[in-house]
Amino acid sequence: MKTLTVLPVILLIIACSAQKSGNGGTTKNIVIKTKFTKAEFQDKIKGGWAGQVIGCTFGGPTEFNFKGTLINDYQPISWDENSCLRDYQYNPGLYDDVYMDLTFVDVLEKEGLDAPADSLAQAFANAGYSLWHANQAARYNIQNGIRPPQSGYWKNNPHSDDIDFQIEADFAGLMSPGMVNTASAICDKTGHIMNYGDGWYGGVYMAAMYSLAFVSDSVEYVVEAALNAVPRESEFYRCISDVIRWYYKYPDDWKQTWFETEKKWSADIGCPDGVFKDFDIDAKINAAHVVIGLLYGHGDYAKTLEIATRCGQDSDCNPASAGGILGTILGYSKIPQFWKKAVYPVEDMDFKYTTMSLNDVYRIGMKHALEEVERNNGKISGDSIMIAFQQIHPVALEMGFEGLYPVSRKNVSGVLNIKNPLLKIQFTGNGFVLTGGIEKTVNNGKNFSPELKMEIDGLNTETFRMPTEFRKRRQEIAWKYQLPEGKHTVTIQLLHPGPGYRINPGDLIVYSSKKPQSIWKTDMQD
Repeated sequence: MKTLTVLPVILLIIACSAQKSGNGGTTKNIVIKTKFTKAEFQDKIKGGWAGQVIGCTFGGPTEFNFKGTLINDYQPISWDENSCLRDYQYNPGLYDDVYMDLTFVDVLEKEGLDAPADSLAQAFANAGYSLWHANQAARYNIQNGIRPPQSGYWKNNPHSDDIDFQIEADFAGLMSPGMVNTASAICDKTGHIMNYGDGWYGGVYMAAMYSLAFVSDSVEYVVEAALNAVPRESEFYRCISDVIRWYYKYPDDWKQTWFETEKKWSADIGCPDGVFKDFDIDAKINAAHVVIGLLYGHGDYAKTLEIATRCGQDSDCNPASAGGILGTILGYSKIPQFWKKAVYPVEDMDFKYTTMSLNDVYRIGMKHALEEVERNNGKISGDSIMIAFQQIHPVALEMGFEGLYPVSRKNVSGVLNIKNPLLKIQFTGNGFVLTGGIEKTVNNGKNFSPELKMEIDGLNTETFRMPTEFRKRRQEIAWKYQLPEGKHTVTIQLLHPGPGYRINPGDLIVYSSKKPQSIWKTDMQD
């Protein structure tokens, strides 16, 4: 761990340009608060956790109903004082944003703040809740012997650029007030369980914003300075930097910034569910929606949630992040009653799949934050807390899916079962993903976990299992990246086939090292 410089003054005036991303911002002289009472500290922690729940609840009804399009102003999004209670009771899976965080909080509480990555990984891999995308791919990897960080590495996890850790990193920032590098270290251990590269940077960035939300009430500063935790060479950095630049260019038109973001950054090359489709769970584009909500919301809670939600795509997770970060800036006491009163009935209710409620995490979150303050050269004396504010250092550069350009997506006919145990596919390129899954053909309560073997050009043999149990499922049938450019033959064989199940291929996504050209450009050249 690097030695951190203790900044002992209560209020620091720093030029925003020293912590900025070079995006054309104009803010100057930001006040950094490093001294708090315990009541002030607790208020911010409560604001972060409650704000996340409020945002998630508000955006829940629109999640992925608006893909690649705005939610128009005339379309109402309902909210009332019973909104949270209804979802707690009838739609508890909505709060995967929160109970995933709580899995990690619980491990840190039981094993201490130095709990190893494997403890964190085992806790979520064996939890009772269902998972999707990078989380489920990582769960499958862990349950089949691939431990972190390899469980989140892009060659082992086609979803590694997805939003998963971005929506689960709140706890890392909330327990690292004013200490972005400390939050990044927690993210390194936790986020690489399920993500890599831009997918991991989403969590690093969100945690950094939460961390800075303790020490400044300037949304612009929090958004801009937090980006310094991300390497400038990454696509994630460039995407968010663009959003900030467009914010200053179009200060009164969030929709224009949304449109510019959509034009430049909406193509997904990693997630098999999003390639050549309007569905986009990539961390970059959804983080952009969080930032649009925060910047154009100007500290107004309702406006922030409204904009972050109306950007579409993962429109429960994005207002959850925006609402939690702004809730930390404001503090629980300053979240408007219109929003906060919906939280009151559920604060003592455990989130599904956990033994922890909001009131529990308010208390435990405070405990962990105080421990981190003392571990990182801060001071606690009576009712007074002094933070050792950290100058922000970028995390290491990681690049996933390099040299890969999706060039085609076609449905694969056929089925793998006891009668047809062999599938053969051919393609030209340097990588592929075969989507699809396993299906039980008898409803007898029994689960299966057949073994399959994949060969590429008669070599590179790989065996894997495809459990029928949903929580243990393999997200895609097969994939391989960075093959030599050219023609390839893939065979997938069902070993020891039996009755009661079949494997249904979906789409074959083909990648090439050659960037595809638009037909109209080719036609112009002719």
